[in-house]
Amino acid sequence: MKSILFICTGNVFRSLVAECALKARLGPASGYLVGSAGIEAIPQPVHPMIRDRLLEKGADSATHVPRRLTRELLDGADLAVAMSLDHREFIRRHFRREVLLFNQVCYQREEPVLDVHEAIPAWNLNLETSHAYVRSVVDYIWDAMPAFIKRLSRM
Repeated sequence: MKSILFICTGNVFRSLVAECALKARLGPASGYLVGSAGIEAIPQPVHPMIRDRLLEKGADSATHVPRRLTRELLDGADLAVAMSLDHREFIRRHFRREVLLFNQVCYQREEPVLDVHEAIPAWNLNLETSHAYVRSVVDYIWDAMPAFIKRLSRM
């Protein structure tokens, strides 16, 4: 069975969404083991807005527990995918491994999927815009999965 590991910062937003979206698109009999991890992964619940958006799409993240990226997780992945440039650099520095960015796999573009604080520096001062951005990222990752799967078959 091939394994895919999505990596972000806290493992409660981008990598979690990618994990849920790919699992949903592939189905349980896909032959892939799909997971996620974070380079920091502080124990915390998934934000209700993210959880609810995933539920709307048919994915339940209620049992998700954030996990920190380890050498064992990374070495066990046939394909490790970083959501952002800082995640890729962290993996290079700490694990001496090259990984692709999510947008590289999907669209052959070296572009990160930004966290809310990267896209909206004063995110906490404009919650409406911040919430809209978070929902748009969930939708973007979800909608990118057919392209991810298509490229996956060629890797």
